[in-house]
Amino acid sequence: MRSDVCDLSAVEMACLIRAGQLSARECVEAHLVRIEQVNREFNAIVTLTAETALNTAAAADERQARGEPLGPLHGLPVAHKDLQPTRGVRTTFGSRIFENFVPAFDSLVVERIRNAGGIALGKTNTPEFGAGSQTFNEVFGATCNPHDHSKTCGGSSGGSAVALSCGMVALADGSDLGGSLRNPASYCGVVGLRPSAGRVPSWPSVMPWSPLAVEGPMARSVEDLALFLSAIAGPDPRAPLSIDSQPEQFVGSLDRDFTGARVAWWKDLGGIPIDPEVRRITNASRRVFESLGAIVEEAEPEWEGADRAFRILRFWMSGARLSLLPPDRISLLKDTIQWEIEQSRALTSTDVAWAHMKHGEIFERMRQLMDRFDFFVLPVSQIPPFDVTQPWPKQIDGVRMDTYIDWMKSCYYITMTGCPAISVPFGRTSDGLPVGIQIVARHRDELGLLRLAHRFERALH
Repeated sequence: MRSDVCDLSAVEMACLIRAGQLSARECVEAHLVRIEQVNREFNAIVTLTAETALNTAAAADERQARGEPLGPLHGLPVAHKDLQPTRGVRTTFGSRIFENFVPAFDSLVVERIRNAGGIALGKTNTPEFGAGSQTFNEVFGATCNPHDHSKTCGGSSGGSAVALSCGMVALADGSDLGGSLRNPASYCGVVGLRPSAGRVPSWPSVMPWSPLAVEGPMARSVEDLALFLSAIAGPDPRAPLSIDSQPEQFVGSLDRDFTGARVAWWKDLGGIPIDPEVRRITNASRRVFESLGAIVEEAEPEWEGADRAFRILRFWMSGARLSLLPPDRISLLKDTIQWEIEQSRALTSTDVAWAHMKHGEIFERMRQLMDRFDFFVLPVSQIPPFDVTQPWPKQIDGVRMDTYIDWMKSCYYITMTGCPAISVPFGRTSDGLPVGIQIVARHRDELGLLRLAHRFERALH
């Protein structure tokens, strides 16, 4: 068993396995050793399925020996966010209410990963019901930042980001409403993609017609992420918003000349507070885009109404989803979720109708901007990783944060545009903590986004 397997890219692992130079079982064994070595420090993988993974890997090797067709993720160790139902494997949603819940079915994303040959090693930690961009819950505790144990890894896909950063898995799935794929990627130095609604179809879903909450891939490089996206994208009749397109497009060449490409550079995002180090690091990346030949100009859409509309729609969705719980279980939820339920009960039909209309206006403003530009660049998070014991930051650059979602606007404003966005590692704070940048492409232009992110990534190495 090679000790360096876990440090290879997913693309490299896949090539070695297909060439017969590395077996799926050897690959899984190496990652299980890595988990044993480091997971206790970070608490990223909270439910381990080692025996099942080894048996699945042995079966995968047998299929390859018989010359059977192999999926794009054949033999690659993966992990599923603990919001994804997994047949026969405990799925807690980070909540005491579901602490011992074992589903009888797989979610669509889990099903696709398995059918593509990915081998699940377990479940990754998430805040309760994915609420909040800080990964902690009363079932498993907190997940630490791999670069500083005293800091948060972000969330809500925090366990996935840490498992990737530490080499415990090759790929990990996530989900994103207000930044849950992008924020932890930025905080942990990995790559996270929030795709356009329907690019990665979601099932089961309480609100299948809503475009706000999406599933998406996480990886250590853009090339790895593109491979992963090719396995989980594509239409499905169970998901009404799913995009009817060929996912194979994402495994072609990501090379492209960006000479003359037009990049809109953020200005102030409507005046929201941004930590000075985040501002400095994000703006330092501008030279990289200019070195690629891109034409970079300051420009951004008008953000009027984005904050209030997002909050209304988020509260409305949370209230509808959690209303399915027995009333006597509500008291077991963390206080911030109970607060959201209270906010949802105060909404009127006029509030919700206004938010839907404003959502459409924001999409149109962004569309008009992207008629003039190919891409938009801005910070991922408004603040670097903060204390892991702090539920949320209470101030940014001297501005008070009154609620647990106030500090996430740089992500959830982009959610409201409907555009795909990716977090790519770029710099570090003076304390050595990772800071990513957020690149946004036109609606449904994931391929263009991956190509720019890949070119940006290559320019740094």
